[in-house]
Amino acid sequence: MDDLEDDLAEFHWMMDMLQTVDVGIVVVNTDFQIRVWNAFMESHSGLLPSQVRDRNLFHLFPEIDEKWLRNKCRPVFELKNRAFITWEQRPYIYKFPNYRPITGTEDFMFQNVTLSPLTGATGNVDHMCMMIYDVTDVAANKKRAEAVEVTLNELKEKTGHGRK
Repeated sequence: MDDLEDDLAEFHWMMDMLQTVDVGIVVVNTDFQIRVWNAFMESHSGLLPSQVRDRNLFHLFPEIDEKWLRNKCRPVFELKNRAFITWEQRPYIYKFPNYRPITGTEDFMFQNVTLSPLTGATGNVDHMCMMIYDVTDVAANKKRAEAVEVTLNELKEKTGHGRK
């Protein structure tokens, strides 16, 4: 009985941790039906876990390029490999508004995404975890740095300081 209580307590604190991390967590099965949707996703999408559970990801978010994402996820399901999507490859998977609309310079949240295989009791990968990281500040800073570099190069060209 103590082992069962310990397992139950561990399950509860793990679920609490999944709900409170500042990272989006979405678990889908091989048919892309949503199984887990944490508080980060709820907060940024406005959709409750009860509204998305067992629904098809591509039906809920038609803006996601289904063919592209399925191709990206194939090695995760078939080879049990992790895969990564950076904001530089594709600015976002989920088109969430920037949560700092007044002080932020970007309209949408830039995201890095990690796709991790989840092995079931049979040893097969029948689910995948998508971890969504908000990297809007990093993307905005890089874009500003690139704009400054372009301006500096233009000034060097105009003043003749860029010539060798």
